[in-house]
Amino acid sequence: MPTPTKGPRLGGGPAHERLMLANLAAALFEHKRITTTETKAKRLRPYAERLITFAKRGDLASRRRVLALISNKGVVHELFTDIASAVEKRDGGYTRITKIGPRKGDNAPMAVIELVLEPVSPKQAVVAEAESAKKAAPAKAAPAEEAAPATEEAPAETVEEAPAEVEADAAEAPAEAAAADEAPAEAAAEEAAGEKEAK
Repeated sequence: MPTPTKGPRLGGGPAHERLMLANLAAALFEHKRITTTETKAKRLRPYAERLITFAKRGDLASRRRVLALISNKGVVHELFTDIASAVEKRDGGYTRITKIGPRKGDNAPMAVIELVLEPVSPKQAVVAEAESAKKAAPAKAAPAEEAAPATEEAPAETVEEAPAEVEADAAEAPAEAAAADEAPAEAAAEEAAGEKEAK
């Protein structure tokens, strides 16, 4: 349970406060974003995120715990199917609070609280992939070492084809090496001629 905030309750009593938070959470899950006062938004955030965590578990016990708080079965179904699958790869931070300025009538500070349903940022996804690749690399290295002895006993046909390719590559290699040796020699000769002209 989140730590209780200091100061007065939102409603007249604790039961009223629980009902207000449940109604705000139901409206948030139904409409995906609601406008309310900053105080109510800050009190709603841990409450709603806890319910989303239950929805991500997805088992019957979690569904019953959420149904004990939110009585609307349609909203609970949407929470467990749509919202839980949208935030499946996100580890917390399911809501966002944006301050929008004072209310016209009583000058109360207002805020918009909304669900963060967009996918996790690419940077975080790359880091997660890199970590999973590191974990998978040692597992793949062991089977590759076991497979190496099997490749040494290759059929005779593949062994005969390999030297022919190596001979063709070896014939081309001296010609390329000679051309590479000539290029630096020509460049050095041009530099020497440029220095003589400069003097």
